[in-house]
Amino acid sequence: MRRKIPSTAALVSFEAAARHESFTKAAEELSLTQSAICRQIGSLEEFLNVELFRRSHRGVKLTEAGLSYSRRVATQLDAVERDTLSVMGHQGANVIELAVVPTFGTQWLLPRLKDFQQQNPDVTINLTNRTQPFLFADTEFDAAIYFGDADWSGTQSHRLMSENPMPVCSPVLLDSKRYLSAGDLSEMPLLQQTTRPYAWRQWFGSLDMNIARDMTGPRYELFSMLAQAAMHEMGVALIPPFLIQRELTEERLVIANAHILSSIKAYYLMIPERKVESASLKAFRDWLVQQAATFALP
Repeated sequence: MRRKIPSTAALVSFEAAARHESFTKAAEELSLTQSAICRQIGSLEEFLNVELFRRSHRGVKLTEAGLSYSRRVATQLDAVERDTLSVMGHQGANVIELAVVPTFGTQWLLPRLKDFQQQNPDVTINLTNRTQPFLFADTEFDAAIYFGDADWSGTQSHRLMSENPMPVCSPVLLDSKRYLSAGDLSEMPLLQQTTRPYAWRQWFGSLDMNIARDMTGPRYELFSMLAQAAMHEMGVALIPPFLIQRELTEERLVIANAHILSSIKAYYLMIPERKVESASLKAFRDWLVQQAATFALP
């Protein structure tokens, strides 16, 4: 059955005219005549049987239906443009689309990717932030790095490393102490992470301590946000040391207490079963697993 879709030229003309609320400016942007824009929008209104603009001697103004439709059309045209540029960029290239949890990607993976590129100059890796599992069939992703328990249907998992967060803070908060006891920490502002809501409760619990306020305090979604808040003396945060190596080296953050919060969860590389034979993914998998193993060595 033939799709009920207007012409692309009409949609592009409408989107430009709606954005400028001017047929003249749309014509200038698209290098068309004003009459051509008028014809395209007129044909679109006829196709839809809906008035998209109100015309007057002072110009044009979107109707309510036109405003709603313009927003939807703009979103879809943006998506088509992104997909088109992606296809154009993939021509003759071996590309891996990788979903990755944000702070792990920026703080641990990116500083090491140059090594992979030098070993595999024909492979390009694109990174996109994703914090939760998804259906690979519904996306363009070839693989994902995420934190969890590897229970991801239809995938092959490769364990990379544990998280093992520790309490960290600005050196100012130590106030001449070498470290803070668990009791000291229980009296300080506890910075919480949205995706690890029970982290502080688990940390105190591993020391057989029951702290009434262990789940109170400002919440941040990313470890990078927690690190910034801690550096600005807003409280103490539980962060894996490998995600804040530079901050620790430069002593913008310090380990407040050496007790580690152990977890059965870990960072994994997840590859959909239908792509496990990909040569480029195999190369990336082997390199990444080796990098993680080398990093874990004492």
